Amino acid sequence: MTPETAQSILDQGFAPWVKALSPVISEITPERTVMSIPITPDIKRIGDIVSGQALAALADTAMVFACFGHLDAPAPLGTVTLDTQFLRPATGDSIRCEAEVTRAGKSMIFARCTLIAEPSGKPVALATATFAR
Repeated sequence: MTPETAQSILDQGFAPWVKALSPVISEITPERTVMSIPITPDIKRIGDIVSGQALAALADTAMVFACFGHLDAPAPLGTVTLDTQFLRPATGDSIRCEAEVTRAGKSMIFARCTLIAEPSGKPVALATATFAR
């Protein structure tokens, strides 16, 4: 699957509120997916930092695409668990999320990701998720 194909799947098949984050898929392989969102006033909260809800949505979406990359095709997936650890306030120009599948079984897929503030390159959150196939 190419980043262009994955982006088309996101643009055509995902909820409007996910697309409102303006996510861009720059890499998708069986090993990992890289997705970014710009930091805009719409996702900032008091203190001029990115809201945790926006970070969690980015993490969940990037891990879904990591599953698609691992499977080399889109598939119906349901988020069973999503655990997010916020490490520091997210500030800067954008947030990059690097996601990977850690195990894929017949009925469940496990994934993890790191969310990184740009241009600082500092990790702002870690997340893990379990998806039902």
